[in-house]
Amino acid sequence: MRVLIADDHPLVRDALARALAAVDPALDAVEAGDGHELLARLDEQAFDLALVDLLMPGMDGVNGVRALRRRCPTLPVIVVSGQVEPGTVRAVLEAGAAGFVPKTGAAETLLLACGVVASGGVYVPPHALLALHDGGAPAAPTVALTPRQRDVLALLMDGEPNKRIAQRLGLTEGTVKLHIAALLRALQARNRTEAVVRARQLSPRA
Repeated sequence: MRVLIADDHPLVRDALARALAAVDPALDAVEAGDGHELLARLDEQAFDLALVDLLMPGMDGVNGVRALRRRCPTLPVIVVSGQVEPGTVRAVLEAGAAGFVPKTGAAETLLLACGVVASGGVYVPPHALLALHDGGAPAAPTVALTPRQRDVLALLMDGEPNKRIAQRLGLTEGTVKLHIAALLRALQARNRTEAVVRARQLSPRA
């Protein structure tokens, strides 16, 4: 899995890369320091996912996200930003981003977002859910998994190892690891065994 990490702060780029590498040491993380370098990297090679700072030089905020989606319509984009107001999150998602991760969030939040987005879903941070719910009350806590996460979970429940899951679903082992990390977070489990136990308790919802 190849991920493009674009942020004007080297320490942030390094922290994001380290968090992903902890799950998949074979993951290929390519860095860009501003919006112009981001576009140059996209011209050089294809990526499976992009983690993009909202306010770095050459990005132009939400308009930059919109332009990036026009340029690369099939590339899933997760915005990683210190601007965490619900209105900003809404604008970013409406511009075409597949997820939003606050820079103040834990590494587990990043892994959860990557797993959701890699599965074809959209990740919204909990603090923004109410604002994105058109002023309504927040939904009751549930375990909501994307279709791909459900596929991975089903094979986990069958006792399949990562390599076999990857083969059966046509994924890389790195992508499978991201899905499993997201599942552990969603199920509030510490390991694969605990995730399976919790999933059986929640079935058929999970």
